[in-house]
Amino acid sequence: MPRLFFCGIALTSILLFSCGSGNQTSKKGPLPAQSVNGAVLNVSITAIYDSLDPQTAVYANSFELIGNMMDGLMQMADDGSVKPAIAKEMKVSADGLHYTFKLRDDVYWSNGDQVTADDFVYGWQRAIDPAIGSEYAFMISDIAQVKNATAIQAGQMDVNQLGVRAVDDLTFEVELQVPVSYFDQLLYFCTFYPAHKSFVEKCGDKYATSPETCLANGAFLLTDYSGSGKSVTYIKNTAYYDADKVKLGGLHYEVISNGDEGLNLYKSGKLDFVELSGDAVTKMKNDADFKPIDSGFLYYITFNFDDKNFSNKNLRRAVAFAIDREEVAENIADGSAAAYAAIPRGFAFSQSGQDFTPAGIEFPNDCTLNREKALSHWEAAKKELGVDSLEVELLTADGESQIVACNTIKKNLESTLPGLTLTIKAVPKKERRKIMTSGKFEFGLNNWGPDYADPMTYLAMWVTGNDNNQGNYFNPSYNALIASCTDGELCTKIQERWSALKKAETMIMEDAVISPIYQKRNADLIKPNVKNIAFHAVAINRIYKSTTK
Repeated sequence: MPRLFFCGIALTSILLFSCGSGNQTSKKGPLPAQSVNGAVLNVSITAIYDSLDPQTAVYANSFELIGNMMDGLMQMADDGSVKPAIAKEMKVSADGLHYTFKLRDDVYWSNGDQVTADDFVYGWQRAIDPAIGSEYAFMISDIAQVKNATAIQAGQMDVNQLGVRAVDDLTFEVELQVPVSYFDQLLYFCTFYPAHKSFVEKCGDKYATSPETCLANGAFLLTDYSGSGKSVTYIKNTAYYDADKVKLGGLHYEVISNGDEGLNLYKSGKLDFVELSGDAVTKMKNDADFKPIDSGFLYYITFNFDDKNFSNKNLRRAVAFAIDREEVAENIADGSAAAYAAIPRGFAFSQSGQDFTPAGIEFPNDCTLNREKALSHWEAAKKELGVDSLEVELLTADGESQIVACNTIKKNLESTLPGLTLTIKAVPKKERRKIMTSGKFEFGLNNWGPDYADPMTYLAMWVTGNDNNQGNYFNPSYNALIASCTDGELCTKIQERWSALKKAETMIMEDAVISPIYQKRNADLIKPNVKNIAFHAVAINRIYKSTTK
């Protein structure tokens, strides 16, 4: 269909919801209005989104799209704190193992069915069900530590044995294996959202693939969506329990392929908010509308421990010492900063307010530019591998900033390590992830944004068996240390746990499991009449519930 742009006009939606009427016993509520008057925010988005199913989505853009139209038990306040959403009350038992949530009685799906505790039971069961194959199932089992989740994920128990239950329509109970100090912070993440069982089952494989196969309970309703890489449009949900606080009449996402395309649309007035990349950043970085925003994403090299070359620690360390991270960040030119630790700055803080990753270089013996050390490890690696030269392939997603970063890395490595030849393989992000998950790569530029405000959102990735341990790192001591912090003796000892997590990060750096490269900032242009976009480094990166235009 043709690309459409809207600004301050009435939007009309066709809300068919053809997958079924849903619960017959729950209270019925108001249906959303078919059209809404009001300003529409026009936003850019890259084509990197994979699903609108909260339980199966993987990418940050997907989380934002889902977050526009759905609420969970909790939501993130504009200042980054946790505040109630569908849950109006949360009680925790003295032992920290039992949570009781009292739900609001005025929250409805967009087909008029009331959102009930059964919807949360079903949503969480879907997330952990091996038949669904959610890549974020570990959030229910390893991170939230919901009772029986690990056994269910392994196929040893039925999903009905998950430690969740609906006491009545508006009372949802959760039982954990061990206390989790940051449990409430997990609840604004999409994996923990509710799902309407009869609607999902009637939609089948088509669930969350179109406006007709999506149900909303949040601030906006989906009106135009036909799959990844296409424009996406929403209107305000007039039946939303917090509708009075939603000032926009709608949202329109326009897919852009590069920074110059986005800049041209912004200058022509067709976009109110655009995330720039490439040369467009350099052109506009001194403009009054330019705002660099921390994204929370860490970009790092993942080494494949099953690869015949990169299983060699000296080769991994040679690469780590040969990269000029400051040059990489400077060439990207969007405000991104060089990274020297496995955990990025600015999202995880101790009880005393100390950033887990302080400013400066924390691991100088593991990943700083040091050509002398790089050469020493390179010579040792060649001797151990029995080679005089080496050809390697660096896998990356095909985004502009990633290509710039990889070209700089190629120059660094080839100029510092004589006899090394590097080829860059650039593919769409979804394909890059698929290749890495399959283990059919040598080393690659990877990225991760924090799902919740605790270092474990990164450190859990390198545990044996985690779906995100794409380099197949295996270290029993590391596994045991992380286990002690999740469901072992340290899980309730906050200060000791914090120290143990720092020790775990040190192990990752010393083993050169990854090599951090840069911490991403987004180079944004925002029209002066647009106010109150909430930017977050954790979970959903942009929230428009309070935005005005």
